[in-house]
Parts: sequence; structure tokens; C-alpha cells
Amino acid sequence: MCGIAGAVALDPRRPVEGDRIRKMLACLRHRGPDDEGSFVGDGVALGHRRLSIIDLEHGHQPLRGASPHTLIVANGEIYNYRELRRELEGLGHTFRTRSDSEVAAFAYDAWGLDFLGRLDGMFALAIWDGARRRLVLARDRMGEKPLFYGSHDGLLLFASELRALVAYPGFPRRLDHEALSQYLCLEYVPAPGSLIEGVRKLEPGTAIVVEDGRIEGFRFWEPTLRREASPRRAIPGFPAAARQMRTVLEDAVGSRLVSDVPLGVFLSGGIDSSVVAALAARHGPVDTFSIGFEEPSFDESKHARLVAAAVGSRHHEHVVAASEMPAVVPRLGELLDEPIGDASFVPTTLLCRFARESVKVVLGGDGGDELFGGYPMHRAHRVSPFVDALPSGLHDAARAVAELLPVTHGNFTPRFKLLSFLRGAGSAPPANHVYWMSSFTPAEQRRVLHPDLVSQLRPEHSALVPMETAWARSEGAETLLRAMHLDASTYLPNNILTKVDRASMSVGLEVRAPFLHPAVVDLCFGLPSSYHMTGLRGKRLLREAARGLVPPAILRRPKKGFGMPVAAWLQGSLAPLVGDVLAPDALRQSGLFDPQEVSRLLREHRQARADHRKPLWTLLVFELWRRDLLGAGGL
Repeated sequence: MCGIAGAVALDPRRPVEGDRIRKMLACLRHRGPDDEGSFVGDGVALGHRRLSIIDLEHGHQPLRGASPHTLIVANGEIYNYRELRRELEGLGHTFRTRSDSEVAAFAYDAWGLDFLGRLDGMFALAIWDGARRRLVLARDRMGEKPLFYGSHDGLLLFASELRALVAYPGFPRRLDHEALSQYLCLEYVPAPGSLIEGVRKLEPGTAIVVEDGRIEGFRFWEPTLRREASPRRAIPGFPAAARQMRTVLEDAVGSRLVSDVPLGVFLSGGIDSSVVAALAARHGPVDTFSIGFEEPSFDESKHARLVAAAVGSRHHEHVVAASEMPAVVPRLGELLDEPIGDASFVPTTLLCRFARESVKVVLGGDGGDELFGGYPMHRAHRVSPFVDALPSGLHDAARAVAELLPVTHGNFTPRFKLLSFLRGAGSAPPANHVYWMSSFTPAEQRRVLHPDLVSQLRPEHSALVPMETAWARSEGAETLLRAMHLDASTYLPNNILTKVDRASMSVGLEVRAPFLHPAVVDLCFGLPSSYHMTGLRGKRLLREAARGLVPPAILRRPKKGFGMPVAAWLQGSLAPLVGDVLAPDALRQSGLFDPQEVSRLLREHRQARADHRKPLWTLLVFELWRRDLLGAGGL
């Protein structure tokens, strides 16, 4: 787990200055506190910050491949590097280190660009092929590791984080207003976009090649989705599929336990992390880490303790107090790198800090909801056709009734769930899917954005466009599978995995996700939707695969999101910060938001007339980021 940065000249006569790349690397020190390395050649510079996990003594990067002209800098881990190494040794290659990154470089020399399809791992990598004067940038299949890139001053620049890329001297920092609209709706900016004009994110499972001044991209992997009209491959019966899933999960966890440093497991008490912890414990003693809250509706610590006792782990627990928030939340702009309106980033950050006191690598349960049908939106797709068939007057009546329900600050209250569902009622997929989760629908954006900004936005570049593009890629599959695929290709990499990457890397901790093993992903998407959900109960396949592995009480538990009591804290410990950051004078200075509308949201939330936790948090995080990266008046 590391940070990378570099540049290649689009014009071969253009020199690349190594000291400028080192300015970018300085912004990535938190990602790789153990070591720094760089290479500056004719028209190229590669830089690397290292968090030492495998081959602590000899893994210094950049590393050379089989050819003396091939160099690699990489962020992440290649889990099947030992198998690839044996295969390459069989072809006559001799390695100089035990590093998984060196194996990736040798694989490129042996198989060319096809090497990417052979890698099982989480990675963002850059390979310089000096013989061809070619730069290859690639991101792992599911998007666990980030990679930003952009052109400036005759160079193609790249970096693990946005702020490292714009740290290159002279790089313009201009806000992309279309990306802001996407953020307000989705609570993240979907790849390939970013909030800074001219900066793009490499999409999961894709690569770009820079050669002869040209930049060309390609997709090297996408999940294999079961489609209704395509030729049917043999589908195992449900019991056999569950046994097969148990086997691939055992392999996935085992492959992600390789480490030369102490390793643990995040344990929330939900089924996903419980399965990972139980399978990891079969390989030997394991440390588990969980976080709790004083507010009961958000606290899962008793379930985590139940699982820890069952698997025999050394369990560590930290209870988060509201008094900790003023020391963490003001730094969100710096910690997030690019805004994410997901309040669970805060407890995730605190959990990573807590775990880092004991270990350097942890396994987590990320991906379980997307791959096994565990989200409320997946259940909503089952209900929405029946609700949409009702007269519109009944929708209005249901909304009026929901508005009469008491405003409370609990986790997923009945009022919150009903109003969220009704926001998407009447819309076709994927719009309904978006509105069920959205902080600001298009209509709400027109109220909260400054009128001058609204007039600049182009409807064809709305937040729905990237979601419609992703939805189209699953054409012909069952609706539930399409919804799961949509989340796996958008929400998972752009929100969940980004959140975990930023939180863990802020303290030099590596987090691995066994559920994202390619065999797990392909098996999940290759089975009928009935294997994942019966009625409105999701994760059917995972529950069956986990039978006898985790306590029965965990298998029976309903989905409970990993959140924090942000609604209450916006009225309490965070009220002074919110009042300052979202003050009318501060908003007028930037000219992005309507101060009166934001003040209305704040007033109604403080008076408990409405629950505006999501829009207010989304605005707060954006403004903290804008101040940090662009300055008080930066646009």
C-alpha cells in the first residue's frame, strides 16, 4: 500500500523536472511513510512513497522488470504474485526481490498489456517501457486503489490523490461545476470525472497507454453478468452454489492473509465482516477491531463481541463519543482529498486509527452488500413496480403521512426510510435508484445552488448520465442483478472503496477486501437473482454459505448500515462548526450556493421540523474541502 506520482512528456523534446515530481510525492507521505523513491529519465519521471508490507528489505521502488528498460511504481497488493512468479520462473525469468510489484513488471515484459488480466489484486500502477517510450497506467478490477491523471504544460501527470496531482507547480485549480452537480446528487463524483477541471479518475478495470504523444484507453475487465437472452451456462442448484461460494470465499480470505507485518480484521457484527473474521481465524489467531457508539440505534458492538467470542479472536473495541467530532470533522477537507457526502467516513477514520495502533494490515467486509443484494435499494426495486402502479394521489397522500411522523435522530428511522423511498417513486431505473440515496435531487439542486450557477449547468450532463451509462452495461439481466451491478460499478468504487482508502491511508494502514476476489464477483453475478433475495430478504446465498461458520443470531440480523449520529451531532457538538462553514456571508463569498435556502435547511433541522442530515452533511463536507484545496473564495 503506497502512493505513486509521475509525469511523461507528450512531446519527446519536453524535459521533465524531478523536483516538481517530488513536490507531488510530499503530498503522499501519509500513504507511504516508510520510504521514498524516484526515477527521472528522458521525458519521464516516476515517484513512489512506500508503506512496507511485503519484502520489507528489498521492495524499494521504482523496480525494474525483466528488461532493463522497464520500470514500475505501484500502489496496492498483487495477491496471486507467487503463482505468477512460479509461472514466470518456468519461462526462464530470475527475480531480484520477493516483491509483488516486481512480479507485475516481469509479467508486463512477458505478456505485454495482456498481463493486466492475469493480476488478482488491488492496485494502481504505472509502468514505463523505455524501449517503446510507453507509459501504462492501470487500476484494479473493482477500483480499490485510486489513480488521478491530467494533462498540463505538455505533460501527462498522474498521482494517487487529487491534491498531489494539483500540487504540480502551475496546475490550474478550477472547480468543475458539472461535477459539483453530480456530487450534490450522488454524494460523490463518479469516475472518470473529478471536481477539478482537467483532472480525471481512471475507471476500475481500465488502463491508459501514453505513446508517441497519444493517450489511448481500454477496459481490461468487467464482471460477467448473467443475462436472460444470452446462451445459458449450467447453473448449479442453490445448495451447490452456496458450497461453491464457501470455497471461493475461503480461497479469497486465505490469499489476502499474506503479509510480513501484523494483520487484523475489521469486525462490525454484520454478516459480511463476521464471515471474513471467521475464515481468517481458521488460519490462526487473529485480532479483530470494532467501533461503537453511545447512541443505541447506531451501536453494533455487542454483535461484534458475540462474533469475536465465537471465532476466538483477540477483540479490540473503541466507543466513539460526540466530544471527539470537533477534533476530526474540521479536517475532512484534507483527509478526503475529494469530497464524499458519506458521514460514515468519520467512524471509518477513527476505526482505522484505532486498528493502526496494533496492526499494519486489516481485512474488511467491503463489497458484501453490492455483490449479495444487501442494500435497501435492492429491496426497493422489488416494491417499486407495485407502488408506481398506484394513482399519483396516493403517492402524495403517503408523502403527507410520512411528513407527519415525528422527526428523530435515530439510524434509518421509519420517517427517513419512507420519505427516501417516495423520492424515487414514479421514476424508472436507474433514476429511482439514485433518488433513493440522493442528498439533492435535480429539483432540490435548483433551489440550493446559486441561480447564476444553475443557468450554466447543462441538463445532458446531469448526475444521471453516468448512472444511465452504467445501467446500460447490464442490459438484458434481471432487475435485481442490474441494481447490484450498478452499485458495484458506481457506488462501491466511488464511495465505499474511496472512503476506506482515504481513511486507512491517512494513518498508513492497508485494508484488504476478500469479497472483491474476481472469483467471488463472477460467481455472484453469474447466478439468478433468486439466489440472492427471497421476498424482501437479501444475502440469501451468503447466509447459506456462512451457515455453521458464524453464530445463527448474526445470520438472522437485518442489514444495519455503518453510520454515525450525524443528525444529533449537527445540533450538538458540531453546531458551531456548521454555523461557521455554512454561514450566509461565507456562502456569498464563494457564490456557489443560495444562502437563504441553506439557512432554511439549517433552521428546520435545528428546530426538529425536518431531518436534513444528508443535505447538510453533504454541503458541510464540500465547503470544508473547497476551503482546504481552493481557498476561502476559490471557485
